[in-house]
Amino acid sequence: MSQHPIRTPVRILGIDPGLRRTGWGVVEIDGNRLSFIGCGSVEPPDNLPLARRLLAIHEGLAKVLGDYRPAEAAVEQTFVNKDGVATLKLGQARGVAMLAPAMAGIAVSEYAPNQVKKTVVGAGHADKHQILMMLKILLPKSDPQSPDAADALAVAITHAHHRASPALRLKMVDA
Repeated sequence: MSQHPIRTPVRILGIDPGLRRTGWGVVEIDGNRLSFIGCGSVEPPDNLPLARRLLAIHEGLAKVLGDYRPAEAAVEQTFVNKDGVATLKLGQARGVAMLAPAMAGIAVSEYAPNQVKKTVVGAGHADKHQILMMLKILLPKSDPQSPDAADALAVAITHAHHRASPALRLKMVDA
């Protein structure tokens, strides 16, 4: 009779970066069982200068990291749109979203928006309503109050499903 290794649950923080609202979602995976832990968003006041907004995002995520103590983190990659200035500003928010867990010694993975949608819904071009419907099925106790929190939960679920993949492990940025 062989002994099975002791399995420990892994807590994962998913982040959907944005300057107005940075969504966050925390799930726990234990084997193939996925559990909702918490979600929300960091919303700096619109009237703050860019540097202060970035600081507010960092402080908000640092609080989430302290409160929930995730072991791993995942951030949604930025898609490039026609407004170059907006894309660059979003990239700065994404940098802060990657920096906060890295400063806490947590490995950070990145996932493309289409990969997140395909993992959660089964289609790479799913809309926000479809993501919300699947979240209710996959995490029945979750009740995200914003689309950003829902997207962050979807990022966390994506990481939970793909974290053991050797190809995706190569994309991880070690803290």
